[in-house]
This record gives sequence, C-alpha cells and structure tokens, in this order.
Amino acid sequence: MTSQVKTRRRPVAVDPVPWWLKVFGGLVVAFFILPTLFVIPMSFSSATTFQFPPPGFSWRLYENFFTNPVWLDSLGNSFLVASLTALLATTVGTAAAVALSRLDGKAARFARTVLMVPIVAPSIVVAVAVYISFLGWRLTGTVGGYVLAHTAIAVPYVLVSVTGALGGFDQRLLKASASLGASPLRSFVRVTMPLISRGILTGAIFAFIVSFDEVVIALFLRSPLFQTMPVQMYNSVTVEIDPTISAASSLMVLAVTIIFILPQLLRGRAGRRQERRP
Repeated sequence: MTSQVKTRRRPVAVDPVPWWLKVFGGLVVAFFILPTLFVIPMSFSSATTFQFPPPGFSWRLYENFFTNPVWLDSLGNSFLVASLTALLATTVGTAAAVALSRLDGKAARFARTVLMVPIVAPSIVVAVAVYISFLGWRLTGTVGGYVLAHTAIAVPYVLVSVTGALGGFDQRLLKASASLGASPLRSFVRVTMPLISRGILTGAIFAFIVSFDEVVIALFLRSPLFQTMPVQMYNSVTVEIDPTISAASSLMVLAVTIIFILPQLLRGRAGRRQERRP
C-alpha cells in the first residue's frame, strides 16, 4: 500500500498592480508635491528675497500678507467669486446632467460635447473670447464678469461629477414618486437630489477650486479696482518681486487641502454613526 504524500502550497498573493507601476506612481506624486516642499519652508524665511534654503525662521511674510490690504482684498475677491461660481455652476451643471441623463441620441451626445469644450479648449483661447465678448458688454473688471467666465469653465466639472452619480440612479423611483402625486420639482428635491448629493457636492468643490485657482481669464478681466488672488500672485512675481507670494501660496495650498479633505472626514463620520445605530 503506497502512501501518497500531499504537499501543501502556500497561497501566493496576487498583486494586480506591478511594482514598476507603483514606482512610477510614486514619482508622479513626488513631482507634484515637490514644489510645495520648497514653497512652504520659504514662507517662513527671514530673507527679503527668494532664497532656499531659508537663512532663518520668521513670520514676517505672513505678517506682510495679513497686514497688506492689497493681498487681503484679492483674497476676499477670490473667495467671493469662487463661492458665487460654485453656486451658479453647480445649479447649471446639475440641471444639465439631469436633463441629459433622460435624453438619448445624437442631440444628447452633441450637447454633452459642447458642454465639455471649456475643458479641452486652451485657456488662452477661452480667455481671448471672453475678453472680446465682455469688453462690449462692459463686464470686464466686475464681479458678474468673473463669475460668468469662471462658471463657463467650471460647469463641465460639475457635469462629469453629477453624471457619474446619476449612473447608479434608478429612474423607476421617479415614476413611483409621480404615481404618488409628487410634482417633478418635488420628486427632484425629495428623491433625486438626496441620492446624487455626493456627486453634487463633489462638483461644487471642483467648481470652487477651479474658480479660486484660475489665473488666465482673470488676467484678461482684471481691473485696478478688482483683481483676484492668483492675479496678485502673478503680479508679485513678474512686477513686484515680492516674496510674500510664498506665504500666499502656502495658504492657498492649505485652503484647497482643507476643502478637499473636510467633506471626506464628514462623510466618514456620518458613515460611522450609521454603523453604530442598531
């Protein structure tokens, strides 16, 4: 009687991501983070010019930023324009995404393509077109002009985000809501919006950041009485050679990071609360 010897093989974990792709991804991340690693230490420099590494530690650049009315006014203008742009772009982009989700055929595809043009078009081309149009309408240097121009380039981001959220939406829920006597507006507010709220919030965040960081169109629309933060940062490098831009850049990085991370933290906290409920 022969005994069969069975050899046990250890299960080998299959990694779907090869090592070279991880290394390449790490290099890409390092490439994007590297400028921040230079800017943030320079914002605490005691030097009066751009110098790395900093010769000493000082809060002087932040003091210049928070005591200079030019920087504070441009920061307030950027927050005002970005907030209004996020509100308008989110409304328009959400309405367009909901409407296009119910349409099929060439007309719907053509409409989606037209709405995505601001993403693929060169910024300078859009800026020149906006400047020529707004110059005749007397919108250059006004809050309304900034908001309309930034909304045009922010709507595609909201459209993409909300369209992705609508991909898992069951249209039969609207029919059920209508059968119970709800109007289309009530069905949208009580049924559609809660289910796609994450997509709407993500689109609003992207719209805010796109407007807050936009500089090319803002350079064409600026005026001596109204300019945004990116324009002031551009001037501080090309005209004034002001190292305060290091502090301004660090604050912008911090603000954008908080705007991105805060919804994730709130969403995670809400998920943990739901898990604790019996």
